[in-house]
Amino acid sequence: MRILFLGDVVGRTGRQAVIDHATTIRAALGVDLLIVNGENAASGFGITPKICESFYAAGVDILTTGNHVWDQREIQGWVDQDQRLLRPLNFPPGTPGRGATMATLPDGRRVVVANVMCSLFMETLDDPFRALAPVLRDYPLGGIVSAIFVDLHGEATSEKMAYGHHLDGQVTAVVGTHTHVPTADHQVLPGGTAFQCDAGMCGDYDSVIGMDKAASLDRFTRKMRGQKLLPANGPATICGSLIETDDATGLARSIRPLRVGGRLSPAWPGAEPMPESLMNLYLTGAAVDAVG
Repeated sequence: MRILFLGDVVGRTGRQAVIDHATTIRAALGVDLLIVNGENAASGFGITPKICESFYAAGVDILTTGNHVWDQREIQGWVDQDQRLLRPLNFPPGTPGRGATMATLPDGRRVVVANVMCSLFMETLDDPFRALAPVLRDYPLGGIVSAIFVDLHGEATSEKMAYGHHLDGQVTAVVGTHTHVPTADHQVLPGGTAFQCDAGMCGDYDSVIGMDKAASLDRFTRKMRGQKLLPANGPATICGSLIETDDATGLARSIRPLRVGGRLSPAWPGAEPMPESLMNLYLTGAAVDAVG
């Protein structure tokens, strides 16, 4: 099985890049399940029902989020009815929505996708290290389900690494989000779990983690917060990770980075060369005019 995970989508330029090219990437890499973190897709803060539907129409199977999940008010009435949209699993009991879901592939294989938020330098939620225990009990890897994927949303690399080792051998993959910077530590841990501290963002890297440079610099250099942070609107880089699994065990055979378009050096995890239409994104990528 091949699972493609794309990191935090930031603003309109990141959103449009994923919507425009998800089908091409899926086909070229033979992707069975496409998971996308969409928590910054609505003007950099949160996600809306309309954006969710646009991702699904483009071929996204599951959407994860993080600390910005509630930033758009209309999502609170939507999250209970959308089985494919996740908020962090370790929100307190009674919080709307769900932190894990099961996806059934056309061939009948089933994949559990979970979304967990870290604790260091983040909003205080329930213990992330205990949060997944009920899921692992009810859906053992290699038994009821063919794969278990965890989007670990957090700031500290130490906590993310500890979490990966904590779940090593129990889940297929633990891939981090939130920092918007792709890390080079992708590996299969000794017990067979694929791990990466952060998949990176889908957005404009001529920015400060996806946001316009001017307002961001004012916050650091002048300590001014008057100017609203808006997403940068230059050509986006699509960043993510491709995980290939062993169908017999549900564990990972490999994890390879994906970077397409924009400013970052390309990384293509396929055996065949990157499709020409995607290579052209480095030459012809146009900035998005509208903010949002």
